[in-house]
Amino acid sequence: MPSDVEYSPVGEGLGMSEHWLYVWMRRFSLIAAHVIALGLTSLLSLLSRPGTSLFSWHPVCMSFAYCLCMTEGILLFSAEGTIFCFKSRKGKVRLHWFLQALGLVAAVTGISFMVASKNVSERPHLASWHSLLGMGALAATFLQAVCGVCLLFPKLLRVASPQRLKLYHATCGLLAYLLATVAVVAAMFSNWFQATVRGAAWWAFLLLPFFPALVVMNQITNAYLPRKKITS
Repeated sequence: MPSDVEYSPVGEGLGMSEHWLYVWMRRFSLIAAHVIALGLTSLLSLLSRPGTSLFSWHPVCMSFAYCLCMTEGILLFSAEGTIFCFKSRKGKVRLHWFLQALGLVAAVTGISFMVASKNVSERPHLASWHSLLGMGALAATFLQAVCGVCLLFPKLLRVASPQRLKLYHATCGLLAYLLATVAVVAAMFSNWFQATVRGAAWWAFLLLPFFPALVVMNQITNAYLPRKKITS
């Protein structure tokens, strides 16, 4: 990707970049994404009752990894600002790396608890859509982490095209986040979750993960979407 490619924020080209209603809608969406990320992680952790079994730690670790760490790590770079105090690009990158690394460790730990739980109960592995999507999300997370390491040390690793690698990093990150979101939704169809949450609360849990995913997808695609020059 050429280094001089310009990128356009959402709404630019439609005459919306400075419209007050548009600005406040974006700010509200960002705040709501933060609240849902923290709230969903907390609720899933409480419902799983960590410590009661090996399996109980799986929802805790996975929700912490993807619903919280990855969400906050991406929203750090939102044009509307962030809940964190970092204003410099360097500070945001460092915090992004910390959150992503913490999320990856939590995800691997969560998978380990699930593997151990199924080994004890002698149940088959990768036997559901939830488990397949979860492993896909973990694989994409490793890929974006590798791209991120190369971006962190471009001279040492002799990266030929940092701009193109940034695009790969963002694409793998978005893929990992979307796969994780669908995996979380698929988990809500499991026997464990449906036995724990019923009625209107179940529908609320089912819809909640989609809102942060839309905000994250919107942020990434618009940050890396080339601006099309319109000629009259």
